[in-house]
Amino acid sequence: MIKIKGGITSPKGYVASGGHCGVKRKNMDLALIYTNTPANVAATFTTNRVKAAPVLWNKKIVDENNTVKGIVVNSGNANACTGEIGMIHARQMAKTMGDALNINEEEVLVASTGIIGLELPIEKICKGIKDFSKELSDDEISANNAANAIRTTDTYNKEIAIEIEIGNKKVKIGGMAKGSGMIHPNMATMLSFITTDINISKDLLKKALSDSVQDSYNMISVDGDTSTNDMVLLLANGEAGNKEIKEINEDYIIFKEALDYLNKYLAKAIVGDGEGITKFIEVSVEGAKTKEDAKLISKSVITSNLVKTAFFGEDANWGRVLCAMGYSTGDFDPNKVSLNYKSNKGEIELVKDGIPIDFDENIASKIISERDITVCIKLGDGVSKAKAWGCDLSYEYVKINGEYRT
Repeated sequence: MIKIKGGITSPKGYVASGGHCGVKRKNMDLALIYTNTPANVAATFTTNRVKAAPVLWNKKIVDENNTVKGIVVNSGNANACTGEIGMIHARQMAKTMGDALNINEEEVLVASTGIIGLELPIEKICKGIKDFSKELSDDEISANNAANAIRTTDTYNKEIAIEIEIGNKKVKIGGMAKGSGMIHPNMATMLSFITTDINISKDLLKKALSDSVQDSYNMISVDGDTSTNDMVLLLANGEAGNKEIKEINEDYIIFKEALDYLNKYLAKAIVGDGEGITKFIEVSVEGAKTKEDAKLISKSVITSNLVKTAFFGEDANWGRVLCAMGYSTGDFDPNKVSLNYKSNKGEIELVKDGIPIDFDENIASKIISERDITVCIKLGDGVSKAKAWGCDLSYEYVKINGEYRT
């Protein structure tokens, strides 16, 4: 597996475009992705009971096992909590792209992100779809434009491309994502779009994505809010020409490992762009009885507001970590817990086998003054492990979200 230049258009057969259609005042706000070869599709969607119209539109298509050829995404307006008109507009976006490219509307997936509760400026969006359908290209600039067009409060675009070899065929995977706030385990206010030219059955594509999401997007948190629009869409058009993967074999494992790498890269990029972030925090749990215990504990720590604020204040208040572990519902013996903090400035031991260590506060503060910090938790109960990623909670986060709509 090698990381290559590019993004969503790197795999064979995919083209994209992105630009400004008028949903936002000035920044890019509309992206298109298209494959001429029908693609198998896998998806995961928000767990929020309140689901935006694009989520409902896409769920119907995915549940019916349709192949797809296009994705249209607008930013700046979530098309959520908009009632019947929201569904009409989601379908209108799909139909407009379908008409522009001579495909069926049910071959088009739709995504929206931005302010909740406002009707889409559908005329502007439809005009943009028609215009940008003429600009579709497989070059890096087009992929970059699409990645930029899906941003809301993101400060930078998030994209990646990977190449692997399967059956003497080069297979590529490209991805782009957006997300900065309302990020929480079990999906968040994030969109992720992945393209690949691998030839793989629908069932295994769905399994690969479902399993991969559990260890990537479902292990991140910025602020504890789960949005109405979150989704991950994965398209596979088979143009790489490898023998179709129909069973869990070596080829599947190679693909799954690459997909995991891509999804973790994008998930961590989302956290790294968290609203008001000053710290990127990794929580590593080892020695758990089960993987589920390790995941519950690591996610509980990374979502704790008290832990987040302690890191913002560069206070090595490890008691807050133990507290978050304790209410996680993960099974562990507190008398066996060891806890270290680590960064580029060094590593410091805070707890050993359940006993507090007399540590130097100045050294601890120096270590957690770095932007990237790892919380190392060893449980001594088993061999399972997990990692979660998050950030601190700053004054700037409150400012950004206090002014978001206005």
